[in-house]
Amino acid sequence: MAGSTVRILVVGAGIAGLAVTRALRLKGFRPEVVEQLPASTVPGAGIFLPGNAARALRELGLDAPLRPLGDVISTQRFLDVRGRQLCAVDLGKLWDGVGESRALPRADLHRVLLTGAGGDVRHRTGVSGLEVGDETTKVAFADGSHAEYDLVIGADGRRSAVRAMSALGGAARPVGQIVYRSVVTGGPEVTAWTGVLGRRAGFVVMPMGNGRLYCYADEALPPDGALPPDPVARLREVFGGFAGPVPPVLEALETVQVAAVDEVELGCWSRGGVVLVGDAAHATAPTLSQGAAMALEDALVLADALRRSGTVRGALAAYENRRRPRTKWVLDRTRDRDRTRDVPPPLRDPLLRGRGARIFRDHYRLLVDPV
Repeated sequence: MAGSTVRILVVGAGIAGLAVTRALRLKGFRPEVVEQLPASTVPGAGIFLPGNAARALRELGLDAPLRPLGDVISTQRFLDVRGRQLCAVDLGKLWDGVGESRALPRADLHRVLLTGAGGDVRHRTGVSGLEVGDETTKVAFADGSHAEYDLVIGADGRRSAVRAMSALGGAARPVGQIVYRSVVTGGPEVTAWTGVLGRRAGFVVMPMGNGRLYCYADEALPPDGALPPDPVARLREVFGGFAGPVPPVLEALETVQVAAVDEVELGCWSRGGVVLVGDAAHATAPTLSQGAAMALEDALVLADALRRSGTVRGALAAYENRRRPRTKWVLDRTRDRDRTRDVPPPLRDPLLRGRGARIFRDHYRLLVDPV
C-alpha cells in the first residue's frame, strides 16, 4: 500500500501512539497524531523494559538515543519478607541475542519516542465522536472540527475512548490489585531488580541511573475498591515489616502514584477502518513488565502489515492474526504469576527456592522469539 495516499489518524501520544507513528513513518506513511493532554504533561515514575522491548526499539531505530539512559538490569532477585533469597534470574542469559533489559525514567523514554515520531503532535485535541463507514471513518474532534480518514488508530490506553466509540469493547476489567509507583533518590544501594514477596503483596526496587531507584509495589484492592488517601502512609503500613532494601526505601519515599489495576481482553481489535494498539487492545496487570514491549511490537507489526497489504482491512486482519497469540500468552502468563499472590508463603517460598528461576524464565519463553 502506498504510504502517502493513506489518510491515518493516531489517537494518543503515549508509548503506543508515538511508537506506531514512528513505525508508520519508517514505512513511508504520514500519520496525524492527536493527544487530549497538554504538551506540558510529563509522564512520571519509571519503567522497566525487558529484552524484547529493547529489540523493538532497535527495529524502530531508537536504540542509540536510549542507550545512555537509565541502568541496564542484568539480574532479577526475588526475596522473602525476611530478605532471604528465593531465586534469581540471569536476564543477560534469558534475553541473550535479543536485547538488554533497562530501567529508566518514563519521561526519558517518552522524549526518545516523541523525537522519533517527528514531534508533530496536536496536543489538547480530544476525539468526541467516530462515524465508522464502509471505506472511511469520520472523526469529530472536541474543538468542533471534523475530518475523514482511511484509518484511525486507537492508541489511547486501557481506558480508550476510541474503543468505546467504535463499539469494540467497554470499560477495562478490574483485577483486584492496587499498584504504587515512585522514584526515590538517596535510598539504599541496589544493583539488581529486587522483588520482596509477601502474602498478596510485593515490593520491587531497581536502579535507574544517577542514584535514583524506581519502586513498584502492589497489594490486594479492598472490596469497596477505594484507593488509599495517603499512599505514602499506606505503603509504610503494608510493607513496614518487609526486609531487604524495603525499609530504607520507605524512609526515603516522598511522593507516590497510586492506581487500581485493570485489564482489557477483546473479541476483535478492529472495526472497519478503526484499529486498537497497545493497552487499548490488550492491557494486562504490570506483573511481567510487558505493557510497553507489547505496544512497541504492535507498532512494528501494524506498520509492516499496512505496507504489505493492498487494503486497510486486509492489513488490520493480518496485524491481529500475528499479534493476538503473543498478547494472549502475556495475559495468560500474567494471570498465572498473579495467582501465586494468593498462595500462602509457607507453600510458595519452598517452590520458588527450588524451581523459581525456571518458572520465571518460562514466563518469557515465547517472547524471546521475534514477532
